[in-house]
Amino acid sequence: MIERLRDIMAQLRHPQTGCPWDIKQNFRTIAPYTIEEAYEVAEAIERKDMAALRDELGDLQLQVVYHARMAEEIGAFDLEAVLEAISDKMIRRHPHVFGDAPGPAWEDIKAAERSAQSQDRSAIAGVASALPALLRAEKLQKRAARTGFDWPNPEGAKKKVEEEIAEVCEAVSDEHLFEEIGDLLFAVVNWSRKLGIDPEAALRQANAKFEQRFRAMETMAGEAFASLTLDEKEDLWAKVKMGQS
Repeated sequence: MIERLRDIMAQLRHPQTGCPWDIKQNFRTIAPYTIEEAYEVAEAIERKDMAALRDELGDLQLQVVYHARMAEEIGAFDLEAVLEAISDKMIRRHPHVFGDAPGPAWEDIKAAERSAQSQDRSAIAGVASALPALLRAEKLQKRAARTGFDWPNPEGAKKKVEEEIAEVCEAVSDEHLFEEIGDLLFAVVNWSRKLGIDPEAALRQANAKFEQRFRAMETMAGEAFASLTLDEKEDLWAKVKMGQS
């Protein structure tokens, strides 16, 4: 079936008979859609919606085919090369499954690959700057932890959060406050990591909970919601929270 999808994409990108919108796209313009589709896959998983997950995985697969087609048009690589590369990588990174003897750990193999592909020898090299900030913070922290630069237990990370809260409260300028808020968020991600909590998943759940409760408040108050005082809205929030706990 992937051959069918590849052929459809080739037709969409055909210079004379293809779709005008698809023809004018490039890697840069398509990249935001690729990111969006990945998040929609995550959302379907969060909702445990298998029908939606099937559709979203299809949309994400389309992104792979789209990028591969554009690369093929400029002679860089094609879809077969993409599939061959990932197949080779999975075999290389699982010597304990595809080899005769136990091999190095997954992260050690990845580190060796990064070292061979780049002159940057830093332990944190290769953490994509385009990642969402929350996810990138966690990845940077995990990389640093592999070198021993890490709190031995969650208590150290917790104290760092408390320290950063104090520094936010003591900020003397907007610029300083901006920096301290960033440090606080970074510290919270680190504390989450030490507690074994995925901060991205935890925040997604918190967002969903807030949305659900806020909508419930609006429903309870009706059209009068916007004109309620803050205290009245707080009372509504407490009622919704109690009803959903």
